[in-house]
Amino acid sequence: METICEGDTVLFMTEKKKKYMVKIVRGKKYHASEGYVDLSELLGKRYGCKVKSNTGSTWVALKPTILDYVLHYPRITQIIYPKDLGYIILVGGVRPGSRVVEAGTGSGVLTTILASYVAPTGKVYSYDVEEEYLENARKNLDKLSLLQYVELKHGNVEKDVAEKEVDSFILDVPEPWKAIKSAYSALRDGGIFVSVSPTIEQVIETVETLRKEGFEDISTVEILSREMRVKKGMTRPVHIMHAHTCYITTARKILNEE
Repeated sequence: METICEGDTVLFMTEKKKKYMVKIVRGKKYHASEGYVDLSELLGKRYGCKVKSNTGSTWVALKPTILDYVLHYPRITQIIYPKDLGYIILVGGVRPGSRVVEAGTGSGVLTTILASYVAPTGKVYSYDVEEEYLENARKNLDKLSLLQYVELKHGNVEKDVAEKEVDSFILDVPEPWKAIKSAYSALRDGGIFVSVSPTIEQVIETVETLRKEGFEDISTVEILSREMRVKKGMTRPVHIMHAHTCYITTARKILNEE
C-alpha cells in the first residue's frame, strides 16, 4: 500500500475534471480555479484519496503515469500526441533492450516514452540541432529517473549518425527524406524506419526517397481519436475530437543484393 510522502508528485483531478500536477510540500497550499487545498493534508494518505478545497470542491489525488508527466512538459516545440505515441512504439518494434535512434528531441515527449520502453537494457540515442532542447530534455528525463537509458546528442542526422545496427530509427524533423541515407546506414538488417510529419507534401517526398534507398513494407497512416460522451440514453461522440495531428510513415530496411 503506497502512501503519499513529501516531495512526491500527485495528479489532482478536480470536481470539474480539471487536472493539475503538483509536488507535495509540507505547509504549502495549492491554488486553482476551484479553491485551494493544504498539501500537508495529503501526507500519509493513499493515492486515490479525496480531499476538499476551501470552497468545498472535491479533488482526487492520483499517482501520475508517465503519460501524465509528459503531457505536462513545457511545450517548447510541437509534441507528439498519445494517440500517435502508442502506434509509433508498436510499429517501431520498441521493447526492453531495443536500441533506437531518434532525431528531433524537441520537448522530449517521445524521448521519454521511448526510454521507458527500452529500459532496463536498451538505449535511445536522441539527436537535435538545438542544444536548448537537449538540455530541457535532460532535466525532464532526470526527474523521471530515465536519463540513464538515453544518450542526448547535439548533431544533424542528415550528415552523420555514429550508431550502427540499431533496431529502430525514428524521425520528427522538417525534412525527413534528407536523413534516409543515414537511417539505412544505422539500421540493422530488417530494422524499422519511422517518420512523423504534419503535411502530406513531406510524406510524399519521404516515401519516394524510401523507395529509392532500399526500403520496403512502406506505409503511411493518420490516426484519429474521438472521445465518447457516455450517459444512459444520451451517449454520443463529443463535439470536439483529436483529428489530424500528423502522418506516420513506416518502412523496413532490406538488403540491396544487386
